[in-house]
Formats: sequence, C-alpha cells, structure tokens
Amino acid sequence: MGSKLIIILVIIFGVLAIAQLVRVNELTAKATKRKEEEIPESENKFNANMMLAFMISLYAGFIWLMLKYGHVGLGPAASVHGQEIDWLFNLNWIIVIAVFFLTNSLLFIFAWKYSRKPGVKAYYYAHDNKLEMVWTVIPAAVLSVIIILGLRTWNETTARAGAEYEDIEIFAYQFAWTARYSGMNNELGKFDYKLTTAENPYAIMTKANIDRSLSLMKVGEPGQSGIKMIEDKLNDRSIMLSSKERKALEVDLGRKERMSRMLSAMSITYADSLDEFANDDVILEDSLVLLKGQKYNLSFRSKDVIHSAYFPQFRMQMNTVPGMLTYFKFQPIYTTDEMKRMMDNSEFEYALLCNKICGGSHYRMKMSVKVLGPKEYLEWQKTKSTYDGTPWIEGDESKLLEHYESIANRIEEN
Repeated sequence: MGSKLIIILVIIFGVLAIAQLVRVNELTAKATKRKEEEIPESENKFNANMMLAFMISLYAGFIWLMLKYGHVGLGPAASVHGQEIDWLFNLNWIIVIAVFFLTNSLLFIFAWKYSRKPGVKAYYYAHDNKLEMVWTVIPAAVLSVIIILGLRTWNETTARAGAEYEDIEIFAYQFAWTARYSGMNNELGKFDYKLTTAENPYAIMTKANIDRSLSLMKVGEPGQSGIKMIEDKLNDRSIMLSSKERKALEVDLGRKERMSRMLSAMSITYADSLDEFANDDVILEDSLVLLKGQKYNLSFRSKDVIHSAYFPQFRMQMNTVPGMLTYFKFQPIYTTDEMKRMMDNSEFEYALLCNKICGGSHYRMKMSVKVLGPKEYLEWQKTKSTYDGTPWIEGDESKLLEHYESIANRIEEN
C-alpha cells in the first residue's frame, strides 16, 4: 500500500512540475517579447538532438524487452505442422521488426537531419508517383506472401486425412474432455445427439443404445417421465393441474412424441452391422495418449457450448461447436520424456486446454496428453478395453510393435 501511494505522489508531483516548467517557458517568452513561432536556434538544435536520443532509448528498451520477455516458454514445436507454424511466426517477426526499425529510423533521423536552419526554406511538393508506388506496392507484396504461406499451412492441416491417419474424436463438454479412439479398424462409430442418456453420455450409435433411448422416451425411468407417464398424468382427473402446469406437460409431451418418432425411424433404418465400428472404439476420460510419429486426424464436437481445443506445444487449436464437426491433422514428433529433457523440466506434461471462456469452471477444463514411444505405447494399449468390453489389442503383438517402431523411425530419419 505504501509503495503504491509513493508512486501516485510521484506521478502527481511530476505532472505539477511539468505544468510549472511550461508556465515558466510562457513567462520567459513574454518577458523577451518573442513570438510563439520564433524558436531560438539553440532550442531547435536541442530538440533535434533529443530526437536521436529518444530513438536510441526506444531501440534499447525494445531490445531489452524482447530479450527478457520475448520467450513465451512453450519450448520447441512438438509436431510437424507446428514447426512450420513456428517458422511462419519467426518470418512475421523478422518482417515486423525490420519495418519497425526502418520506419522509426527514418522518422527520427529525418527529424534530426532536416530540422529548421536559419535562412533555409523547406522544399514543398504535394505528390510523388514513385513514392506512392513504393509504399503501396511493397507492403502489399509482403502481406501477400505472408497470407499465401499462412493459407497453405492452414489448408494442409485441415484438409481431408488419408488412410495413414488414425482417427480420434475429442468430445468437449462443461467442463472436461473425452477422447474416443477408432480402434483397430480405424473407423469411429457413428453418433447422434438424440441418443444422449446417462448411460450413453457420448451419444454413440448402436442398436442397444437406440432401443434404450426409445424405451426411455416412451416409458421413462425414475426421475425422468416418459410419454406414457405424461399421458397418464394429463388424463388423470384426480390430479388438479393449473393451466400453466397442463401447458408445460403438453409441450413436453409433444417434444417427446417427436423425438420418439425420430428414434423409431432410426431403429428401423439402422443396420446392425454398424455396431462393429462403435464396439471397436476405445473411450478415455483421464488422458489422451499418442504414439510418437503417428499421423492423427482429430475430429472435435461439443455437447453444450462452444469450446476451443488448444494444444500449446503442438501449436494446434480448433473450436468445438455444438451441432457440427471440426477437424485438425497433426503428427507428434517428441515423446513426453524427450520434451522433459529438451525443456529441462522433469515435471513437464503435454496438455489439452480450453481456450474459450465456456462457463464458471472454464479454468479447470484440462486433459493430460502423453506421447509415448513404440514399446510404451503398446504396453499402454494392452491395458485398455474397447466399448464392448473386449481387449483393445488382439493378434500378433510383435508385428504391431514392428509397425510402431517403423513409424517412430521415420520421424527420427526426418
């Protein structure tokens, strides 16, 4: 509190001192009967030299701030596209800093060099086509290069993924993340928001889930009224309902009847063979575990509001929007242990954060991300089960390990 008071007093007294100096200057000018536009040569030279002094102090302060605070502490980019994004950022910084030094040097040096001199009249001209072309064409060309390079990188990372990419779905809801792996067949099961229940929070589409949702809609369960319960309540003359209560029940009944019809149509048209895609999926709620070198196609969806999936070290961010899917491709190139050594931080962990203010507990919407080598990844897979409860890994583990090692080796070679 004391230091704040001292700072405020210093500012107040500084302003008063400047005001008094200005007043003294005005009184001096009146005493010497000097007109306002008549500036002494000594003052003019002083102001010109101060231009150079200010330029030097500005550059010194800028360089000091860049050296002290310019490093954001994210470490090296941990994905292939992240390295290209870092290169683009560095290119932008080089251009911005070069323009900053060039324009400010011209501003202050010209102010110093062409300060008023006795007997010298300034040359005035209203227009110069060459200058207009220079400061129009050159910035436009530089901006075009930046935009084209940025669009190329963005299009590459959001383009449709090929067969070599493993599909993982990131499901966002207030205030957590869930990862759904596509299993050994590398095809995610379908989903539909109408199938969202307490037992099926991710709305995964299977024959059993459709029948379960349809039953809940028709019959209901403790704590949740179905169509039959609402109809019985509306038709029971022993129950006294106000017009407002009756209207609310009728609205709820109409909504549930429409949903029931849609679920019935879904049940009729659904092919039972599609269950194999969902049953093969693997759902993780505690962490997202990735294989070094593997190419991933992440699809994002949201249950409630707009979130933003942000992977700082992978230089990756994508909004998750209710009612639509968004996509992002990436390829991790460093394991968690390798990043710990590179960052010289034994506690380092990759993380998935929400970069969109999505509610009161937005601050704790975080998911641990781990990147493992081939052997560790295979051992981790062996501990996980699929959606229908069967082991994730089946068959010859040696071939799978060989495949994972070939993926990691390609990264090392590149």
